[in-house]
Amino acid sequence: MPDPRLETGQTLKRQKAWRRGHVAEYLAAAFLMLKGYRIVAIRHRTKLGEIDIVARKGDLAVFVEVKSRRGAQEAIDAVSVSSQRRIRAASDLWLARQPDFARLSQRYDIVAMLPGRWPQHFPDAF
Repeated sequence: MPDPRLETGQTLKRQKAWRRGHVAEYLAAAFLMLKGYRIVAIRHRTKLGEIDIVARKGDLAVFVEVKSRRGAQEAIDAVSVSSQRRIRAASDLWLARQPDFARLSQRYDIVAMLPGRWPQHFPDAF
């Protein structure tokens, strides 16, 4: 029996959104590399949540949330307080596994992927 969601297009919309999100994360990672960051992980999953990008620059660990929206403010607003909590909890687990944990500083950034424009990086966004 065919999946009823296929008939409504829900599954196709989700697949397109999933694909678009992954492409946005890889583009954001490339953009951060151009800015001198070393990408440590993309879509790092823990039992407490997922971090889109984990990057390092020296002794700074940067946890990046990537949002594709029409405008930069929409992207920033899309990172809810509960998302921030999940990202912080997941980052604590990531940090605890690092051998140089004691000397690392941490920061939480947002990269806004805007249609037809360069990504916008918002350091220390939350």
